[in-house]
Amino acid sequence: MQMVKTGQAVRRLGTMLDCSRNAVMTVSAVKEWIDLTADLGYNTLMLYTEDTYEVAGEPYFGYARGRYSKEELKAVDAYAAARGMELIPCIQTLAHLNAIARWPEYRPCMDVQDILLAGEERTYTLIEHMFETIAECFSSRCVHIGMDEAHLFGRGKFCDLHGAVDRTQALTEHLARVAEIGARHGLQLIMWSDMFYRLAAGGKYYAAGAKVGESLDGRIPPNVELVYWDYYSTDPARYDQMLQGHAAIKPGTWFAGGLWSWVGFAPHNDFSIRATGAAVEACEKNGVQDLFFTLWGDDGAECSRFALLPALYYAAQRVRGNTDLEDIRKGFGEKFGISWEDFLLLDLPGTPNRGVTDSEKYLLYNDPFQGLLDSTLSGGEGEQFARCAQALEAVPEEGRWGYLFRTERLLCQVLAYKAELGARTRAAYQAGDRGALAALVPDYQAAEDRLAGFYEAFCSQWERENKRCGFEVQDIRLGGLRQRLCHCRRILEGYLAGEIQRIEELEEPLLDFSGKGGSPAREHLLFNNWQETVTANVL
Repeated sequence: MQMVKTGQAVRRLGTMLDCSRNAVMTVSAVKEWIDLTADLGYNTLMLYTEDTYEVAGEPYFGYARGRYSKEELKAVDAYAAARGMELIPCIQTLAHLNAIARWPEYRPCMDVQDILLAGEERTYTLIEHMFETIAECFSSRCVHIGMDEAHLFGRGKFCDLHGAVDRTQALTEHLARVAEIGARHGLQLIMWSDMFYRLAAGGKYYAAGAKVGESLDGRIPPNVELVYWDYYSTDPARYDQMLQGHAAIKPGTWFAGGLWSWVGFAPHNDFSIRATGAAVEACEKNGVQDLFFTLWGDDGAECSRFALLPALYYAAQRVRGNTDLEDIRKGFGEKFGISWEDFLLLDLPGTPNRGVTDSEKYLLYNDPFQGLLDSTLSGGEGEQFARCAQALEAVPEEGRWGYLFRTERLLCQVLAYKAELGARTRAAYQAGDRGALAALVPDYQAAEDRLAGFYEAFCSQWERENKRCGFEVQDIRLGGLRQRLCHCRRILEGYLAGEIQRIEELEEPLLDFSGKGGSPAREHLLFNNWQETVTANVL
């Protein structure tokens, strides 16, 4: 076994659970996660809560969102402390607060989209209330304040009020106010660093050579440290370059990698592992002492965090110095009672021939008649999903992790019928092949029937891990899909019976979803947006 020890001790090794995209983990599930990660050697947990926590004086903050009460936060904090784990709150003090924008209470402090209005006193009153809750409920004095991806910062209402100003200057002024509030509560702040890079490089994500240090000119407050987040590269040189750039801005940069849980129902352990190995190598070289791995829930949080167990185990082993993948695989099997290879089968539904892409999500919701994503099909996807279902069926569904395999297997059984259903319908209709159309009617019914089975398994998985509030979104999505399959089947039956003369949707020429024109798209598609998948019309 080849072992390589890190050149510098790691102070914090953690994970971050996204509890803001509808899936607010139950207290019992968070405690289970704490037990699991503590046993693997992690000593830090971040709870990412945009508005999903109780804030005194702000009754609409997190209203009807399954937010954590103060009592729940204190209970989780105490449990983490008993396991020797630091629980760090991860909140937002600039952007990603779209959920509160609907309430008239917050319109005075909203700028554009999901961005708070910098310079508005109501904004800082809200942040003051946030910090009061954080200081009361968490024993850690460290707080992650977010501030990432505020792409239109300084462009909306702020620009109307103040005119065109230097956006970096405006951001550092806002940060100074936030840091001052945090200091009054005795809090040490960390924040995502990407906006400083974006503002220095015309909006580009961590552009190499961006003159960030010059633009900041030492204006980051003393109680604020930067977090460099990067989930996308498998090249250590990329991470090394960016960490060096961060060190030139301010020493003590944290690093955040990604355990890919955010592009659909299936995890991406394989890519997460490859990206993590490269990132940790660079962190070792640059003496990073604080690093954690995010598990986001973009666009609905369909994927179980526990489905990333191989990547979670690998990250802990790699940070502690083990570079021997074969030894890691063996250790995983011994620890969890399921082979590494079997657990990685959970990746299958998202990646038939497509790399880091959850094709299962967009092909599930791709409309049978509109076929917006039919251009991405290469043929044989239905058979591929059928084989995925068979492979998953070989893994016992009893025991601690069995429910994960059941959910993914049933999803693949739906997609065995659904993935190419629209494309086959369109081809038969345009060819005038009524016999082929008639043969497709039972497939519509089969997709509906199997969708019902998947729904029950997915609902059970959700309620095992998350608060019930938030699942209404899945009810709307999956219920809408089932009704749409039923409606398309009835239209098809009406056409075959001569009651309907045309199916206009199937006569619409298909355009390449990638927008490039010409031959259909065959490249990998990283896409997980339900709203843009389900229809070309306005939701």
